[in-house]
Amino acid sequence: MTTSQRPAHFQNWRYLIVYALLGVVAVIFAARLFKLQILDGKNYSIQSDSNRTQDISVAPARGIIYDRNGIILARNIASYNITITPANLPDDDGDIQRIYRDLSTLTGIPVSHGTVEDAKLLAPCVPGPGITQFVDLGFSNAPYAAVKIQCNVDEATAMAVREHAVDWPGVGVDIQAVRDYPTGSLTANVIGFLGPIPAALEQTYRAQNFLPNRDKVGYAGVELTMNDTLIGKPGQRTVEVDVAGQELRNLAPPVEPTPGNNVVLTIDTRLQQATESILKRDIDYWNNVYNKYYRISSGVVIAMNPKTGEILSMAQYPTYENNRLARIIPAYYYNQLAKDPTHPLLNYAISTEYPPGSTFKISTALGALNEGVVTPTTLIDAPAMIGLTTAYSPTDPGATEFYYDWTYTFYGETAGLGKIPFLECIARSSDVCFYKVGGGFKGEVSEGLDMLRLQQYAQALGYDQPSGIELPGESAGLIPDPTWKRINKGENWSTGDAYLASVGQGYVVATPLQVLISAATIADNGRQMQPTIIHDIVDSEGNIIQPFEPRLRWDITTDPIIKDFTCENSNCTATGRMKTVSVSAVQEVQAGMRLAATDPNGTLNHDFSFLNYPIAIAGKTGTAEFCDDVAAAKNQCTRGNWPAHGWTVAYAPYDNPEIVVLAFMYNAGEGGRVVAPTVRDVMSAYFQLKAVDTAKGLTSNP
Repeated sequence: MTTSQRPAHFQNWRYLIVYALLGVVAVIFAARLFKLQILDGKNYSIQSDSNRTQDISVAPARGIIYDRNGIILARNIASYNITITPANLPDDDGDIQRIYRDLSTLTGIPVSHGTVEDAKLLAPCVPGPGITQFVDLGFSNAPYAAVKIQCNVDEATAMAVREHAVDWPGVGVDIQAVRDYPTGSLTANVIGFLGPIPAALEQTYRAQNFLPNRDKVGYAGVELTMNDTLIGKPGQRTVEVDVAGQELRNLAPPVEPTPGNNVVLTIDTRLQQATESILKRDIDYWNNVYNKYYRISSGVVIAMNPKTGEILSMAQYPTYENNRLARIIPAYYYNQLAKDPTHPLLNYAISTEYPPGSTFKISTALGALNEGVVTPTTLIDAPAMIGLTTAYSPTDPGATEFYYDWTYTFYGETAGLGKIPFLECIARSSDVCFYKVGGGFKGEVSEGLDMLRLQQYAQALGYDQPSGIELPGESAGLIPDPTWKRINKGENWSTGDAYLASVGQGYVVATPLQVLISAATIADNGRQMQPTIIHDIVDSEGNIIQPFEPRLRWDITTDPIIKDFTCENSNCTATGRMKTVSVSAVQEVQAGMRLAATDPNGTLNHDFSFLNYPIAIAGKTGTAEFCDDVAAAKNQCTRGNWPAHGWTVAYAPYDNPEIVVLAFMYNAGEGGRVVAPTVRDVMSAYFQLKAVDTAKGLTSNP
């Protein structure tokens, strides 16, 4: 008998479980869709747009730098880069290899070398990988982005690539602007150079739409200080791209870049050229004359209009070639410059500090005359040496130290100058005379100027503070006082410190520009103009948007900037009052500086440098003993026989000055003998150029 099988009954609760699970899944999917489409829909829409859109920064043209006569000092020139767009190469691998071989023959870049991993570690155009590796890397990253194969090729090579455009699909020439400096090393210390955007400033520049791997910023000189004026503003294109990065269309009207403004400097390139030639000529001459003890390793010459503050020339030796830093900054060249003991990357005019020597006597003389320490006709005994009691406190009995005149130190003259009026002390630059005037001398100058008062007059003439000229790296110099010495040297001030400071020695240091400013202030009857290297700022259309306007820093004869002190027994106390410098005191210093050129015994006529000069001039020489690391390493720091820097500063015409020239030479010896002829010849070059311009009907230059 056959027994039939009947299916077991499927309980209803099992259906409910299945339906419930399906419902939960449906709810989860619905919730997820709600979150994606409704709650997060806006964010995903933005991401979608960002995936298909791309903002492209368009580099602006950097502004041009001119000299005062329109000569170009910095400009943009075309740089040609050979590129390959991977997506545009032929489909046939044989055709691709043919293109690579032809390019290799033209450029010298191997067809294949290394691996793609090697290419990842190097920037574009860096020698190492072959063409294949660079292109393969680009294809994997962005096939429609041009890959640089060789950079900075010459124009002939670039034209050869363009001529093969039909035969070499995908190969092109990218043109980029790079900086060029037509005057090169002649103006490198003023113009400076460019470099890549520093990592510390990357976010700041990205916020302004600049690109770190493309755009450059100023690293030195006017390129740095005027960077915001020169750099311009990038433009922008918003385009739609596909998944491979190919541009499909513009999504918005392009925003054109705004070119940087142009900068016109106060420099006269003709005078700059003459200044550098004269400086190098004289350094070479004296290095051939001198024995091994004196060796001039560097120097600087600055010429300025004292009535306007315009820097007409600022030349130094040695310098560097900023064109070698224009495209890239070669590590070997930069390290060579950085390790050079003469520091050619520094602007000697504003960044180096040296004892100013006797050029600083302008400050001492002005203070002594204004404070009534002496009069122009006061007779002061100026022997070859004097013994002074150096004490560190009023109760210190002190010890006698001997201080020598420069004629004794450098020429062994023991007779001294005898009793001479104070104006002759300026003209003949008597150290002994200024020792007595600065620190006092019993029985002759009862109350010297003292350091606190001397500091005030030095600061009024521009020392002990940056000038604010539009160049980076300016040093402040130093005019010390008792507080400074206690803090920095751990010693009390001594009377000997005041004696040395009075002649620009001891702890006194200054930049060449500060020495120039001090003389310019006297030349312009106490008016101190703001020194400037910038004449005009001009837009890309040639319109002057910031014309030159001379700026007065202060007038020492009308502006009360001198702290008043009462002094007794070399102890000076501030009264809380402020005062000016008398016009007569300024005129008396002028007369002393004029006498330095007209008196046959004046220091400007040591070798008849300015005697019978056709234009009336006035000035001051300086010979500053020093002992730095270089001199110490040569065992030259022997008391009474230290090496010395040479200084000279002069202005002309005397009654209506239009130029003041400062020259400094490191380790040059006696300034009146070595450096004064340099100042004379630079001044002569200025007046010769002026005569040429006048003959041509030009009145504003140099």
